[in-house]
Amino acid sequence: MNYSFFAIIGLVVFGLSFSSAYAHTTIEVGPYEIEAGWQDEPPIVGILNAITIDVREPGDVEGTSMGISNAFRNLEATVVYGGATKVLDMNTDPRPGHYYAKIIPTKTGSLEVKLVGEINGVEINNIIPIEDVESTSVLDFPSTSGSSSGQEVTALKNAVTSMQKDVSLIKSQVGGIDASSGNFDAETAYNFGVFGISLGAAGVILAIIAMIKRK
Repeated sequence: MNYSFFAIIGLVVFGLSFSSAYAHTTIEVGPYEIEAGWQDEPPIVGILNAITIDVREPGDVEGTSMGISNAFRNLEATVVYGGATKVLDMNTDPRPGHYYAKIIPTKTGSLEVKLVGEINGVEINNIIPIEDVESTSVLDFPSTSGSSSGQEVTALKNAVTSMQKDVSLIKSQVGGIDASSGNFDAETAYNFGVFGISLGAAGVILAIIAMIKRK
């Protein structure tokens, strides 16, 4: 049996799974390698994260690299989402060549990092795509279903309709009572008030749910 063949296949599969878990993008500009991505992957909407940027150059020994200090002295990083942009406040990591900017992604979708400026005289004007921002559903457990909200709205509508009928009935009963005759029923009036308040409360709840569903 050719064990070397299976070993190669295993390494390829392992390498693919590793790269998909750490989806950073690396570009080469002159002698420099610039790598951009998220600190925590996958990035989740509404959760604090950071965009990381590593700047390296070849080391003295072949196959090695060294981080570039003060890379953002004359270099600006901007995160781009559609037509919206935000200049990143880059912080220096204790490790040379490692930089990061804290950010809370507010929408799902694709983001890019635009770099403009120069590093030690090398002009930089590049856009680096980074991993898409995901919804919180990738972390939710147990998973939630949107079908229950529709059922709740229907139930509230039915409750409001029922209360409207009850209020109409009480109105007709109260309308036939002559308060000056001494036959005025205080309990009936009280019930009418309670039903009126309940109707208003249900209407407010229904309006709030409708507003939430429109967002």
